Amino acid sequence: KTAYEILSGLVGSEMCIRDSFTTVLNVNAEEIKRITVGNKDAKITIIAFESLTCSHCANFHKNVFPELKKEFLDTGIAKIEFRHFPLDIAAFNASKVAQCKNDGNSDILESLYANQQKWVKGSSIQEANKNLQKFLKNEGFSIDFDSCVNNKEIEDFVLNDRIDGTKNFKVSSTPTIIINNKKFEKALTYKNLKKALEKLI
Repeated sequence: KTAYEILSGLVGSEMCIRDSFTTVLNVNAEEIKRITVGNKDAKITIIAFESLTCSHCANFHKNVFPELKKEFLDTGIAKIEFRHFPLDIAAFNASKVAQCKNDGNSDILESLYANQQKWVKGSSIQEANKNLQKFLKNEGFSIDFDSCVNNKEIEDFVLNDRIDGTKNFKVSSTPTIIINNKKFEKALTYKNLKKALEKLI
């Protein structure tokens, strides 16, 4: 199966994804820069597996991330890596767009979450792509949309994140938070997250 067949609508079997891609995804992480916020040498590493069309992920960026950034990321205590776990084709293409500039910057990612309702619409992938393209243009992001969504290296990088999340962290929903390689199991509120992080300082 192709990536598009697997990711059409809600993704099906995880085993199907692994069978299809684990033998072909040889992505050099040094060539593609992961979207990261915070001190790269921080003692605490937070990994967030997210899907850009996921409303719970948008809520995390709206209600949890600002305080997390203020208290733990901007102060150098922790860093967060945003990893891709697309649940549908629209999220898959948005992930490729967010990753496309390859500068590790989270600006496009943050804008996509903050304005999710403006672009997550359409009854076909063609409509979804048009809405995404229009949104990016209106927001002033100068990227070559077609080049981004058809970039094989970025596509493999995004899919590799999804495989890694399933295989190594048993990710089955988004957002899923990993703190120093351990899955955060409590309700994703800032209060709960702060308690978990303070124990590691």
